[in-house]
Amino acid sequence: MTTNHRLFFYCNFLLPKKEWLLAILVILFSTYNASAQQPNVVSGKVTSSSDSMPLPGVNILVKGTSTAISTGFDGEYSINANPTDVLVFSYIGYETKEITIANSTQINIALKEDNNKLNEVVVIGYATQKKADLSGAVSVVNLKEAKTIVTYDPAKMLQGQVAGVSVQSSGEPGGFVNIKIRGISTFSATKSNPLFIIDGMIVENPYDFAPGDIESMQVLKDGASAAIYGVRGANGVVIITTKKGKQGKMSVGFKSITGFQMVPKQWSVTDRVGYQTITSAAEQNAGLSIAPGNDPTNPQYINDVDTKWQDEAFGTGVIQNQAISLSGGSEGLSYNVNLDYFKNSSYVESPQDYERYTMNLNLSGKKGRFTYGTKLAYTESGKEKFNSYVGESAISSLLTAIPTMPVYDENRLGGYGGTDNATQRAISMNVIGFNNLLENRDRRNRFIGDLWGQLEIVKGLKYKLDVSYDRTDTQNRLFIPPSDLGWYYITTNDESSLDISNANQTNTFINNILTYENTFGKHKFDVMGGWIQEKRDFYNHWSKGVGYTPGEITELQYANSISGGEFKNTITGISYISRINYSFDDRYLFQANYRQDKSSLFGEKNNKVDAYSFSGAWKISNEKFIHLPEYISNIKLRGSWGRLGNNPIEPYSFATTVNRFAGYDFNNALANGTTVISSIDPDLRWETSESSDVALELGFFNNDLQFTAEYFNKKSDDLLVRVPLPFSTGAFPADVLTNGGAINNSGFEFSVAYNNNDHEFKYNIGANVGTLKNEVTKIGVNGNPIYGSASKTEVGRSAGELYAYQTDGIFQNAAEIAAGPTQTNAGIGDIRFKDIDGDGAITDEDRTFQGSSIPTYTFGANFGASYKGFDFTMLWQGSGGNKVFNAMYRDLMVGQYINHSTDELNFWTPTNTDTNVPRPIIGDPNANSRDSNRFIENGDYVRLQTMEIGYQIPTPKNFFIEKARIYVNGQNLWTITDYKGYDPDFNSNDGLFSRGYDAGSFPNPRTILLGLDVKF
Repeated sequence: MTTNHRLFFYCNFLLPKKEWLLAILVILFSTYNASAQQPNVVSGKVTSSSDSMPLPGVNILVKGTSTAISTGFDGEYSINANPTDVLVFSYIGYETKEITIANSTQINIALKEDNNKLNEVVVIGYATQKKADLSGAVSVVNLKEAKTIVTYDPAKMLQGQVAGVSVQSSGEPGGFVNIKIRGISTFSATKSNPLFIIDGMIVENPYDFAPGDIESMQVLKDGASAAIYGVRGANGVVIITTKKGKQGKMSVGFKSITGFQMVPKQWSVTDRVGYQTITSAAEQNAGLSIAPGNDPTNPQYINDVDTKWQDEAFGTGVIQNQAISLSGGSEGLSYNVNLDYFKNSSYVESPQDYERYTMNLNLSGKKGRFTYGTKLAYTESGKEKFNSYVGESAISSLLTAIPTMPVYDENRLGGYGGTDNATQRAISMNVIGFNNLLENRDRRNRFIGDLWGQLEIVKGLKYKLDVSYDRTDTQNRLFIPPSDLGWYYITTNDESSLDISNANQTNTFINNILTYENTFGKHKFDVMGGWIQEKRDFYNHWSKGVGYTPGEITELQYANSISGGEFKNTITGISYISRINYSFDDRYLFQANYRQDKSSLFGEKNNKVDAYSFSGAWKISNEKFIHLPEYISNIKLRGSWGRLGNNPIEPYSFATTVNRFAGYDFNNALANGTTVISSIDPDLRWETSESSDVALELGFFNNDLQFTAEYFNKKSDDLLVRVPLPFSTGAFPADVLTNGGAINNSGFEFSVAYNNNDHEFKYNIGANVGTLKNEVTKIGVNGNPIYGSASKTEVGRSAGELYAYQTDGIFQNAAEIAAGPTQTNAGIGDIRFKDIDGDGAITDEDRTFQGSSIPTYTFGANFGASYKGFDFTMLWQGSGGNKVFNAMYRDLMVGQYINHSTDELNFWTPTNTDTNVPRPIIGDPNANSRDSNRFIENGDYVRLQTMEIGYQIPTPKNFFIEKARIYVNGQNLWTITDYKGYDPDFNSNDGLFSRGYDAGSFPNPRTILLGLDVKF
């Protein structure tokens, strides 16, 4: 009991005795009250109302004080508080709840998930912001839906998730993912994908990171939100945050996924009889004898081999992913460790596969006004690549392989079958043998280290130092052994070779960031300023050995001859960044960004570029003079403008290249000299991009229903493009890189989402659609077009638009040939082409535009539901409005010695004239197989991309397993399309000028997976 000494002294010496006795009673009463107000210990447990699972890391604050604690791993807490105090329970993703203590000593509480997505905190450039306060075009990816796509590359997870984002991929294990945000903004094929930021670090390739370790993903789509990244943000920015540790006891998680992959459909190609029928007819139409292997009257006739190459090559691929995570810690140091293993073996019967080991460690903590953290990540991966003889696709070689060639032949060196010049006359690749004989392995090791510390100098003013180091070591090893795969595909001992390349690249960043935020009445603002230094070093050493005998050790020192070389370069840069955010009364929002970049990639007079942006928003629903119906929760109008750039060039592109070993003949005497071997533009400068954006955001029913409509316009100028030069200049190559291109992209984007979590049956529905109009506004100096594969890029049309001849039926007789325009070498049964320019002859000028290769719209739709322990998710996605040049179909309809589509069995003959398939003829003198609308198809498709059904297994209380879920997942389950090929969603060579050219892309497989998630 505590005594009030001053009051006792006053009563004892100054008051009369009767009053003194009364004072004693007052003292006792006040002492009682003081005792009653002594803090009590209040304890309890915090769980989730949806599944009754404990919530670790919940913040519990005594309202109006600084007293606060967090729940432990088991969701339990203990805090000192008075009966009249109010406890505030808050947790990210859940609704905040306040409880008056009264006489309670134990308070158990179940927090409801916060379905108001506007309260979500999203990551933007170098900072975070509430979604409700965004004034730029920032899309938050629904990770719960996105993670149903089991993949090695986080970029693939974006397919169908965000309006305005187009993703192309293939079924090749570890293959490249092509992603475009709001169209094509550059003519560079190597730097047309968006910038990826992972845990604040700029990374060039995201596939070294485990998708399962991702905690959040945002897409910065407009210039205002991406301007803070300057020249790197012209193609959009994807920000990824991996999981961090939470306070409490150590939590252990385990994930295991195993699945099987197969090709959903096959091409209909001819068997032995069909192949021999078409090829023999082609030989006879050309006046040739029938190949002995195809002639039933010849002793060498082949009737005992009928290889169905797709059946032989396509098997079942295996995909697996296992991961272990550990998380926990205290305020001083929290940790999250993720160990991940991923492997994908190809559905093609060959050693081609992709395997990756990943470790990611995040540490963070706080000591007073100082917060700190580090990230350590290491990845080791290997990929056995598919092989190409002269640049052709392995799938193309597979489909065109003739059925009279066996898969195996023990009489040939290597043990695989091949063709014979004299017997079959066919140059046909045994793609199974070729890919099993060659060793073509890429190995990649990557280490990332990031260390940061932030000090709050005074309230609201913070300084952060962030230093990161990113090193990638790669080794490429290609061994081509002596082998015999038939005529043309024979590798002699002297031709066998070993190519080894060892390279490393290091990227170092030093970020100095100063921020200040404060609130004055209705005014709220924060400002940021920073200075960034970066350096990239690249080194490559290669060696080549030629000449090996069968069975010889496949190492460099055993080659008959050895050669090699090396290359290195360094790129440095300095950037200054700044930003201001201002909000008045939570109604009017404003943001401005400025960044200056300086890089050694450009000459001294052009090595600086400024990026800046402005954006604003008006929260109409927060206006006091506007009285909205209760069901309308949010109305926000926002707009933005931004200017930024791109630097898609190689080092020293502004410097002249010379050959110092050149010589010249003076009077029969060779004189040493130096000559320029390439022409350059010394005034090369950065590409620039300006974009504007306006959007309306609506929320209904406490924001359970949200809708966004958006319009954007993006203009890219000073694009780097190669302009042809006269051969008289002596330059090699005969062109020069200069700033001579411009592109405009515009379109509308719509998204809608509805969540209903008020009942035991919970569900959510979402959809998005984006339109795109792409137009080239400038090319080169004189507007000379750029030609691609069956495409032409010219001013006034979209990039890479298909460009080909227009067919006009088949010549039925000599009179039709004579009456039509001059068509060299045309014969009866050949394709007739239209004379577009009307000059009376079929020439290159008669080619015409056949349609855009860029989808004019993309879309995605998802549905998710849960009931008790069961959950269900599905995602649909697709695109349309584009054309595809089916080069694979063209190859199968050419009517030569390679295999054929079964469609060609309906070829023209004097007795079969009602057909659109021309006569087959060796040599194709009329060029029936030239680029034409015969091979152009609609690229529209709708796909059930993923579907997942899961069940959360009930576990007893206090069991060592806290949570367990099993699920079945399917990917690429059903595609609705008229496309003849394997898949209208294919990954083209460069994604720009030849985007719509399908030369045999690896089909996306159908995948069935079984998964298990356990939390201990």
